[in-house]
Amino acid sequence: MDAKARNCLLQHREALERDIKTSYIMDHMISDGVLTVLEEEKVKIEPTQQQRAAMLIKMILKKDNYCYISFYNALLHEGYKDLAVLLHDGVPVVSSSNSKDSVGGITSYVRTVLCEGGVPQRPVVFVTRKKLVNAIQQKLLKLNGEPGWVTIYGMAGCGKSVLAAEAVRDHSFLEGCFPGGVHWVSVGKQDKSGLLMKLQNLCARLDQDNSFSQRLPLNIEEAKDRLRILMLHKHPRSLLILDDVWDPWVLKAFDNQCQILLTTRDKSVTDSVMGPKYVVPVESGLGKEKGLEILSLFVNMKKADLPEQAHSIIRECKGSPLVVSLIGALLRDFPNRWEYYLRQLQNKQFKRIRKSSFYDYEALDEAMSISVEMLREDIKNYYTDLSILQKDVKVPTKVLCILWDMETEEVEDILQEFVNKSLLFCDRNGRSFHYYLHDLQVDFLTEKNRSQLQDLHKKMITQFRRHHQLHRLSPDQEDCMYWYNFLAYHMASASMHKELCALMFSLDWIKAKTELVGPAHLIHEFVEYRHILDEKDYTVCENFQEFLSLNGHLLGRQPFPNIVQLGLCEPETSEVYQQAKLQAKQEVDSGMLYLEWICCLPCLLF
Repeated sequence: MDAKARNCLLQHREALERDIKTSYIMDHMISDGVLTVLEEEKVKIEPTQQQRAAMLIKMILKKDNYCYISFYNALLHEGYKDLAVLLHDGVPVVSSSNSKDSVGGITSYVRTVLCEGGVPQRPVVFVTRKKLVNAIQQKLLKLNGEPGWVTIYGMAGCGKSVLAAEAVRDHSFLEGCFPGGVHWVSVGKQDKSGLLMKLQNLCARLDQDNSFSQRLPLNIEEAKDRLRILMLHKHPRSLLILDDVWDPWVLKAFDNQCQILLTTRDKSVTDSVMGPKYVVPVESGLGKEKGLEILSLFVNMKKADLPEQAHSIIRECKGSPLVVSLIGALLRDFPNRWEYYLRQLQNKQFKRIRKSSFYDYEALDEAMSISVEMLREDIKNYYTDLSILQKDVKVPTKVLCILWDMETEEVEDILQEFVNKSLLFCDRNGRSFHYYLHDLQVDFLTEKNRSQLQDLHKKMITQFRRHHQLHRLSPDQEDCMYWYNFLAYHMASASMHKELCALMFSLDWIKAKTELVGPAHLIHEFVEYRHILDEKDYTVCENFQEFLSLNGHLLGRQPFPNIVQLGLCEPETSEVYQQAKLQAKQEVDSGMLYLEWICCLPCLLF
């Protein structure tokens, strides 16, 4: 420790020993990796508060600059700002080039590894859950570098994903156990097409230099084999984190001799896979002290100074992390409304999200309703518009600019209001902001605005047509991928069946979409909307599905094949053939050459 820092600590030692309570300060320091659990126990066995503080100060004096910085930050977080001021002049300056440099206790090494692996950042208001994080780390250590599974399970909104991310936000743990890195996959509810896309994205991320293959795997089995080889040869001793797993069959695609940490609401999802398995259960709510800590951080008060209503709010919402965060965000803007928000919870005046659900969303539904009602009148309708968003989908700002016919800055201002109220989440990675809702927020909005959903989807399609021409979407446009993935979804949800058929029965659309995202998602859409497409024209639907089924393996290759030539190989009665021949005739004048098969022999078209 620097001499200046040490002298500052010694100078104010008496005031620190007299005033601080060590319990939550040590939580922060353990989270930062500057204090061990054994050292914490040594402090705790001291009989009085002042003696515990004296023991902690004695330990800090024997440590380095990072311990001093962590102690200083802990004082700030726990509301001891007056004591932190005393230590401010002694805070050491740490070189940014030093590998031990840290922000909030996180070293640059950890930030780099987690960013490259797609691990989510900490929430803006964050409290440590040391025992659970330690439990997860201990289970991962039991794998001892061998393939196996560690499952974090609990009901919705209990903080499983945050805990999974926090378990690997530790320099010595990462360096010692997973030097090959960490790779995060948000799984969610998936069908086979959706799972294939997740696997393709993961394989692409793990093989960015294309040293193993220059094309994406075409089916789940191939993707599973590719993933196994990549993890074994390019990313040994790495950890794969699967977030929000719903179905056991999904895990079979990842059952390939890896070390895997997963979060789920159903602890039985690993029953179908092989290898050692360990489980970390997470209770549905925070303890009283942790709940109060979150509220104190939102309203910038010491826990001891919180009103009695704070204790009642924690009790009424059963300590749900999401509920506490939602109400905390409201109280940050309206710090005198403790009684009002408590009364709203006690009156239980909001209906439940899903009465048939076996999870208890009651408290969350109440907090959601309160948050939405407290929005400014001029932006409430914009939040209603978000009812048409899908789960696990991050929407670029440009899509909402089109929906609301506004400039980017105006849209970002509105969305920031929702983010500030914990009604929306923002991913700031990449060139622009992407926004998404929590699953339970999607459920809430869907149920609340069910009668308006069709009109809201129609509004989305109408605005899209005002701003874009269908076949002129360019891959370099920020919102391009969103429209290719979800335009059909919005048309189907808007009951725009004629427009949906025109889209899906278009060779131009098939070419553009498969060239960008491959055939898997398009095949999935033909299956999902079959009842609509068959109703309009069963034969044409059959023509296009058969075309995709027969040529899917070709449409996933690079270089991309000429789709018009493929269409000319279809039977003459096929709608695909008719559209291909029409396009071929139009392109002949520009020098294109096509072959048409007649009586099993090729002949030059025209």
